[in-house]
Formats: sequence, C-alpha cells, structure tokens
Amino acid sequence: MNIFENYLSQIIKLIKLNKDVLKLQNLDNLKNVNLEVPPAHINFDLSTNISLVLSKANKINPNNLANNIKDLLLDKITHFDKIEVAGPGFLNIKLSKEGIISNINDIFKNRDVYGSKKSNEKYNIEFVSANPTGPMHVGHCRGAIFGDVLSNLLLFNGNDVVKEYYINDYGNQIKNFVESVYLRLREIKFKEKFVAKEHLYPGNYIKDIASKIIKKNENIKINNFKDSFEKLKELSLEGSMLLIKNDLKQLGIVHDNFFSETNLVKKDLVNKAVKELQSKNYVEKGYLDPPKGELTKDWKKIKRLIFKSTTFGDDTDRALQKNDGTWTYFANDVAYHSDKINRKFNKLINILGADHTGYIKRISAAVTALSDKKVELNCKVCQLVKLYKDGKPFKMSKRAGDFISVQDLLKEVNKDSIRFMMLSRSNDVELDFDFDKVKEKTKDNPVYYVQYAYARINSIIKTLDKNLSDNIIINSESFNLNEYEKKILRKIFEWPKIVESASYKFEPHKIPFYLYELSTLFHSYWSKGNEDENFKFIEKGKIKRSESLSFIYLIAIVIKNGMKILGVSTPEKM
Repeated sequence: MNIFENYLSQIIKLIKLNKDVLKLQNLDNLKNVNLEVPPAHINFDLSTNISLVLSKANKINPNNLANNIKDLLLDKITHFDKIEVAGPGFLNIKLSKEGIISNINDIFKNRDVYGSKKSNEKYNIEFVSANPTGPMHVGHCRGAIFGDVLSNLLLFNGNDVVKEYYINDYGNQIKNFVESVYLRLREIKFKEKFVAKEHLYPGNYIKDIASKIIKKNENIKINNFKDSFEKLKELSLEGSMLLIKNDLKQLGIVHDNFFSETNLVKKDLVNKAVKELQSKNYVEKGYLDPPKGELTKDWKKIKRLIFKSTTFGDDTDRALQKNDGTWTYFANDVAYHSDKINRKFNKLINILGADHTGYIKRISAAVTALSDKKVELNCKVCQLVKLYKDGKPFKMSKRAGDFISVQDLLKEVNKDSIRFMMLSRSNDVELDFDFDKVKEKTKDNPVYYVQYAYARINSIIKTLDKNLSDNIIINSESFNLNEYEKKILRKIFEWPKIVESASYKFEPHKIPFYLYELSTLFHSYWSKGNEDENFKFIEKGKIKRSESLSFIYLIAIVIKNGMKILGVSTPEKM
C-alpha cells in the first residue's frame, strides 16, 4: 500500500480522461510526473509537479493549467480536501478526513507488509567473500552488513533473493595459508619451531585451526607438505570457513549459498566461459600494451587470449591468460559470473571492498557480453571504517595477526549497534565508528533512540492492557489531528516511498535515517505531553484520545518493519 502510487495513478487517469477540457495535446512525458512529500515547512500532505511537466510540453501557462487541474482533482477525488497552487505551478494537496482514515485503515490491514512493493525479480547478491584464510576483520564487516540488509530490503519487496558467498579457495594465498597450518601442525606434533616468513599467516587462529585438526585427525600424515597438501587444504579451509561462518552468525548473517572457486576450476567452467565469449567474437589472441608506469624491459610481450572489454566501456582490454598460459584471476571471475547467468538470475549485485573500485568496469563488461545485455550487474563499493574511542583513533588487540577481527569488535559493542551504525552513512563514503556514541543512552545514539521509541510504545500498550496486534477502530466523527499527529502521519505515509527509493537505488542506509527521524517525532510528541496536559496520551490508566492510540500503533508497525529489514531487534523493555 503506497498512497503516492495510488493517488498518482488516479491523477494521471483523470488527466487522460479530461485532456481535451484541459487543452492538452501532448501527454508523452507523463512518466516525468511525480507525487512527493512536500518540504517540512509546507503544511500539506502531498505535492505534485504535474502542471509544470504538462505545461512545458503543451506550451501552456503553468499557473493557469495548475488551477484548472486543481479544480478537476477537487471535484473528482473525494480524498482531496484542499489544493494550493504554489511557486511556478506546483500543486500542494491536503487529504480529507475520509482520505486520512481510509489510508490509516489500509496500513492496519497490511501491517506486516506495509511499505513493501511486489517486484518479483530474481537477485543474486554476492557479499563478504573474504579470503578463507582466517576470521573476518572489521574491513569485511561493513560490506557484510550492507549486503545482508540490502538482501532483506529486496526480500521485503517480494523479490527472489539468494545471498551468496564466493569462496576464493584457489591460488597462491591458499597455498600459503595451508603451509602456515602445516607448520603449526608440525610445531604441535613434533615441537618444531614455527619460523614466521613473509608469505605465512602468523595469527594465533592458525594454531587453533591446527589444534582442532589434530584433535579430530590424530593419525594425520604431515611428513611432507606436498603429499599432504590436498587433505590438509580441505581440513584447513573447513576450519577457516567455520570461523568465518561463526563471525557472520554473530552479526546476524546467514548466506544461502557458498560457491567454491576450486570447484569452478575442477568443473572446467573457465574454459567453457571463455569458449562462449570466443563464439561471440569477444575474445582474441593478441598482445597487451605494457601496464602504465611499468618499465618496458621488465615486461614480456607474450601472445595470449584477451577479452575485448573495451567493446563494453572498459578502459582497456583484459588478459584471460598469464605469461605461463594459465588462467588469470579475472578469467575465473568471468566463469563465476557466467555460472550466475546460467542459474537464471536476471539481477546480479556484487558488494565490493574499497580496493576493488577499478575492477568494476571489466567484470561489468564480461556480464554484458555473456548475457547479451540481458542481465544487469550492479557493483556497490563499501568504503573504509575508522574506529574511534575517547575522540581518538582506536586500535584493538590483534590476536588474529595483522588485523582487527570481528570478534574484537563484538567484544566492545553488540550486534544491533554494529548493524545499525554500519549503515549510518552511504556505502560510498568512509564511516567513523565511535564506540562512545554507540554506548550512550541518548538521542546521539541512533540505534538506542529507535529501540527506545519501540520500548516506550510497548510500555504504553502494557499500561492500557492492550496488544500491538489488536485491531484499531477509528471513530470518524470525533477524528481530529493535532499538529504533532499531522507531522507523524506524514512521516508514516512516507515510509513506502523510502523503501522504494532505498530498493531502487540499492541504498539501505536510508532506512535507519528514516527510522531515526520517525522516532524523533514520537519522542518529541511524548515530551510535549509532559509539558502540556493537552498532549498527554494517558490519563488515569486510559487513553485520552483514540487518535493518539492509532498513531502509537502506526509508529510501532513502521519501526518493527524497518528494524526487521535492518536485522536489528525491537526490545519491548529497555
């Protein structure tokens, strides 16, 4: 239920039916007409640009057209009580009592899905995908939460969503990781000293993985690294992925699918994907120019398979083979995305770290080529997180090695705070995570302020001996709104617009921003009751006005739905 879509469709239908009366010949640009929330200082419920859009296309004075449309809408739409022509021709609309009550009742009827919009797309959202060489660190945390909340948002809108983790378990970094575990195993079993070399992983978690392997596999053979590699790789990756999955679980994240790069190679998917691109004439044998800034004498001109990614907007064509003829990492990624396309996803979203910005054009080009422009790939980059405590950069213990782990973060603050605050800014800008702020019980701590609003509402409901699942009956005769309730109602009506915008632009940070604003309006209304008896909700254990009760329920519905999308709890007591 979206009042903006509902009323906009009614307005456009009326315009089409009355185009001759309005002297309109050109209606081609009706798609540019919108119905929005007016600025806060304007005391109206809706605002539309329809007269501005149509007057330009039809060469009509916008104010004259606006007045004619105004008369038409007031005559035909009973939910419109008052319309004002503002500025160069905007129409500001105030809803009638009947219209307000009707929309409120619709929210109550659809409380669990209020704000959603059925989209029915099939999404694959790949996020985290940290190298399986140890536990997650703080750098992974923001992208993990962003991907999970974006998935929840799209699921709320009725889409089919698969949350996927790409296990990068192939290549030199895995060999180095397994060698690190191997040497720790020998340290434990044969008392050999572990020598920390540059390519090895020094973290204490490697010792833990090694200890668990020995505990479950007492007779494991580790006399020779080469001979024991395959079995040890399997056991080491099992141990590291358990660490990662545990970190994710504690952050409230559960993936639907884990895709192994090793299996991709074993199934020869790279060769199949490259052949497909060759069949479309997007791959050729040739030579690449030397990388910019690299000395020519250190670069070898070798003929290799090259993907013509410049055909699809990339800055340069991309090598699919290394100097020795083996596949590049990019070739493996091409095969992985080919597999996604073959699994019939029509929307792909990759959540990337701050250091992957330069990678977007090439993989986007590959998806466009493989799908014949039928599958859309969106890459969202999550910038760095900076930790602060006492106003200064905060460095935590690094048991994991040379990074701060998610476990370190969880020891400082709870899951709810981490999830909410990681979305407190747009993903494309750096985020300052202030430990002092997220522990405060004040308005300056957004997650606390929103949860406190919900807990406060539950306290009111308990005092009235009611339940938030109760049906609310509004008395239309006595229904009358005060200034605080009008502001709150407009904010509640805005919720579907926020969900739509956040979904369409893949910007889940809009959800916590909105919830904080709604909670602020509620807390202000509550405080006003402490100052002025006329605004008190409850008197002698009973609700003073039925309107107040309906608004309390509406706020609870929206907060509940919003926090569910964020994966943040809504405690009944605080």
